[in-house]
Amino acid sequence: MPVIETQNLSKEYSSGFSKQKVNALNDFSFSVNEGEIFGLLGPNGAGKTTLIKILLAITFPTRGNAKIFGTDVRNHKAKAKVGYLPENHRFPNYLTGEQVLSFYGRLSGMKPNDAFKKRIDELLELMKLTQWKQTKIKKYSKGMMQKLGLAQSILSEPDLIFLDEPTDGVDPIGRKEIRDILIELKSKGKTIFLNSHLLSEVEMICDRVAILNKGDLVKEGNVDDLTKAENIFAIHTVEPLNIELKQKILAIDSNAGAGENEINTEAGVDNLNKIIDLLRKNKIRIQSVSQKTSTLEELFINVIKKDNIS
Repeated sequence: MPVIETQNLSKEYSSGFSKQKVNALNDFSFSVNEGEIFGLLGPNGAGKTTLIKILLAITFPTRGNAKIFGTDVRNHKAKAKVGYLPENHRFPNYLTGEQVLSFYGRLSGMKPNDAFKKRIDELLELMKLTQWKQTKIKKYSKGMMQKLGLAQSILSEPDLIFLDEPTDGVDPIGRKEIRDILIELKSKGKTIFLNSHLLSEVEMICDRVAILNKGDLVKEGNVDDLTKAENIFAIHTVEPLNIELKQKILAIDSNAGAGENEINTEAGVDNLNKIIDLLRKNKIRIQSVSQKTSTLEELFINVIKKDNIS
């Protein structure tokens, strides 16, 4: 059973004095499996925040339905196993780091006992904030606030964690630390729903992603599969290629790029094998054959451009 599941989810808002209808989500259907890190991508105004608000029952859909752990999100019991880090969290700045976690832990129903205090200390240590536990958070940097926010989201040991821009304002070392924490949470069977504009971060950590644009789901799938370029291959050779051999390669694929020790072809698997046979026939040793890949950022830009044109 999926941890998150939506069916034909739509959300309309009224805009301005004219009360014109604006579609934030259009028949959005998708699912998130247990124990995976799922990335939600999209430009500003794509509907990402609306989707998260619906899943957390902060707002409600116009049509369709959404479930968490098989329970309709309108049922408050669905939130019992959920943690949430909003993008622009605002903790009371007169509290210390320790007091923030204590306050939000009690709000979530945790009892202020010795185990609770131990859990707070463990998370502060995990986030490398122990020496700041008695410091008022108004003195915290943006990166420290993000780490404190992450600690708050996992304080009650939820099974599903929503993270909205968790590495915003965090330096490269801090981002690596947060990635390691998320991977550790995944290893414990936790499900993480991640919304981020840092696509390189998403590519490194997410199992699957969904790309949202103008309220529509325009792409969804495994990160490795999505970033794999179809029928584009690179062949690296040990011996250099002479002019005569390059001409024979062009006879197979007129668009092939042939350098001194590398051949790039987009003509498909059949022509790839023809080129390999030609190289072997001419005693050229092959060092490697690899399928070209694009970055998640390149995929994202191309998908959004194509969708905006259509």
